[in-house]
Amino acid sequence: MAKRIQFRAHGGPEVLEYVDYQPAEPGPHQVRVSNKAIGLNFIDTYYRSGLYAPPALPSGVGSEGAGIVEAVGSAVTRFKVGDRVAYGSGPLGAYSDVHVLPEANLVHLPDAISFETAAGVMLKGLTVQYLLRQTYELQGGETILFHAAAGGVGLLACQWAKALGVKLIGTVSSPAKAELAKAHGAWATIDYSHENVAQRVLELTDGKKVPVVYDGVGKDTWPASLDSAAPRGLVVSFGNASGAVDGVNLGILAAKGSLYVTRPTLATYANNAENLQRMADELFGMITSGKLKVDISQRYALADAAKAQTELSARRTTGSTVLLP
Repeated sequence: MAKRIQFRAHGGPEVLEYVDYQPAEPGPHQVRVSNKAIGLNFIDTYYRSGLYAPPALPSGVGSEGAGIVEAVGSAVTRFKVGDRVAYGSGPLGAYSDVHVLPEANLVHLPDAISFETAAGVMLKGLTVQYLLRQTYELQGGETILFHAAAGGVGLLACQWAKALGVKLIGTVSSPAKAELAKAHGAWATIDYSHENVAQRVLELTDGKKVPVVYDGVGKDTWPASLDSAAPRGLVVSFGNASGAVDGVNLGILAAKGSLYVTRPTLATYANNAENLQRMADELFGMITSGKLKVDISQRYALADAAKAQTELSARRTTGSTVLLP
């Protein structure tokens, strides 16, 4: 028997249960992975709370991890027992000792990158890859706005943007987080607890605003995001940390300067094994070259997943958090 975290009903962290379970044998195109480290992400709380619907209840939790292949299906061709692998997408159930996934959802993990680093960076790092390199392909020289710059995604974005020659303005919730974002490459920070974000963006850009805003916070920051985008600018909504944005008024987009809005997902960009491995290889290359440093700032035992999610939702974490089986 193995251990996993599951929930039988939607609710707060208290609905998470640490239970025994029997891992399934992999199907023809599946791989069974012995997890060595598991990533903690806001999307995990969306499924638990009911904002996103899991396929069924009871449901496993989590979609990010790294470990060693312990069994493969009869039709698997890309992996063998003993391979080091990482993953950043479903099915749900990464909060476990052992996880069974489709072969297409796994990537090869270089020896130079630890399991903890991979588990702490896969979902966040692939998110930053598609945001900065595909959703709006930054060329260098731009000034951009990135909300929650001291979070797991934000700290990676600060570093990646700097490596591209981009000036990143990051929003934060405290002076300590402002210093953290700057230490990771943010060009400037705005403390939204007492500063007007849109006004500060206007000042920092000499009235030009920014060509692209990256908003993973959602409801609380959406008005400032629209007010910070330059005419014909793009507002990228990629998360709902403060709650979902309640609709998009097309008339407001016109009034704010013919703005564009998009709601991208990793699944659209990493839509096959080749694209996923290509994105992961770029991410791993940024890490091994020293351009990206992954901060594993919190570690919890798998059994303490509820506590870890509580801290994440309360915004008392920085960088990446991993669970250890």
